[in-house]
Amino acid sequence: MRALKFTLVICTAAGFWQPLSWTSLFKHIVYKSYAMFLNSSLLVFAMSQFMNILLNVDNSDDLTDSLYMMLTVFVAGYKQICIWIDHKNITEMINILNEKPFRPFESQEVTIRKKFDKMIQDNTMRYLILVMVTVIAILVSSIWMDFTKGNLTYMAWVPFDYSGSIAFTLVFTHQMIGMAASGLVNVACESLVCGFLLQICCQFEILEHRLTKITQGQDVLRDCIHHHNLVFEYASTLNNMFTKIIAVQFAVSMLVVCSNLYRIAMAEDYASFIPLICYTNCMLAQIFIYCWFGNEVKLKSLHLTNNIYEMNWPVLNNNNKRSLLILMKRAMIPIEFSSAYIITMNLDSFVAVLKLSYSTFNLLRQTHE
Repeated sequence: MRALKFTLVICTAAGFWQPLSWTSLFKHIVYKSYAMFLNSSLLVFAMSQFMNILLNVDNSDDLTDSLYMMLTVFVAGYKQICIWIDHKNITEMINILNEKPFRPFESQEVTIRKKFDKMIQDNTMRYLILVMVTVIAILVSSIWMDFTKGNLTYMAWVPFDYSGSIAFTLVFTHQMIGMAASGLVNVACESLVCGFLLQICCQFEILEHRLTKITQGQDVLRDCIHHHNLVFEYASTLNNMFTKIIAVQFAVSMLVVCSNLYRIAMAEDYASFIPLICYTNCMLAQIFIYCWFGNEVKLKSLHLTNNIYEMNWPVLNNNNKRSLLILMKRAMIPIEFSSAYIITMNLDSFVAVLKLSYSTFNLLRQTHE
C-alpha cells in the first residue's frame, strides 16, 4: 500500500516528481525537459512582471495589477525548485510510512490507512477542481476581454516588439501557460504537504488502536511508546523540510489577498469581477489548507491523552500504569507545525492572516482615495 499515491500523480503533472517507472534515458530526458519547460515558463513570466514593476509602474492601481500574479507565479517556481532539491528526502519520508512501525499490520489498521488515503485523495481532488475552475474562468475572460482587443492579460515588460499578430499570440499564450502551470504546481505542493499532515493523523489513530491491546494482555506498550516517539521525530523532520515553503506561502498569500481585495473593490464589470473572486478564493484556500490540517495534527496529538485516560486501568499492572502516565505526560505537548518557526499553522493563524490582509487592503484604499 503506497502512501500518497494520488498526490504523487499530481506532483508528476506539476513537473517535480518523475515517475519511478521512468528509468530509461529517453524517458528521463523527456521528463526533465518537461519540468524545465514548466519552471522556465514560470520564472520568465514572473521576471517579465517584475521588470514591468521596476520600469513602468508609477501608481497603486498598476502595482496591484502586476503584483498579485507575479508573486503567485514566482512562489510556484520557488516551490518547484525546493521540492526538486528535497526530492530524495521527500522520497525517504514517503518510504518510512511503509516501514515498521508506521506500516499497518492487521485489517483494522489497514482500514484506518485506507480511510486517510481516501481523505487525502478527496481533498486533493476538491482543491484541484477549485483551481482548475479558476484557471478556466481566467482563460475565458482573458480571451474575451483582452486577446480579442490585442491586450495582454497581465502587465509585463517584454524585450521585443510584440505588436505583430504572431508575436502577440506567443506572448499571450506564454502568460496563459504560466498562469495555468502556477495553479497546478500550487495544487501539487499543497496536496503533498497536507497529505503528510493527514498521514501523521493516521499514525495517531493507528497508535490509539494498538494501545487498546494492552488491556487485552498483549505486551505492546514498549512498541507503542517507540512508535509515539518516532511520530514526533517524523513531524519535526517534515516541519524542517517544508518550513521554507510554508513561510514564503504565508507572506505571499497575505499580500495577494489584500491586492485582490483592492482590485475587486475597483472592478467595474462582472467579466473581471468573477475571475478575481475565484482567484481570491484559491489564495484563501491555500492558507486555509495549511492551517486546517496543521490544526488537525495538533488536536489529534492531544487526543491521545484522552484515549489513554479512557482505557481500562484496573486490569493493568503497575509497570504499565507508570509507563502510560509518562506517555500521557509526553502527549500533553502537541505537535505544532510552524512557518519559519514564527507563525503556527492553526486556525488562529488563518484568522490573523485575514485580519492583516484586510488592514493592508484598507491602507491601499485610503491611499487611492
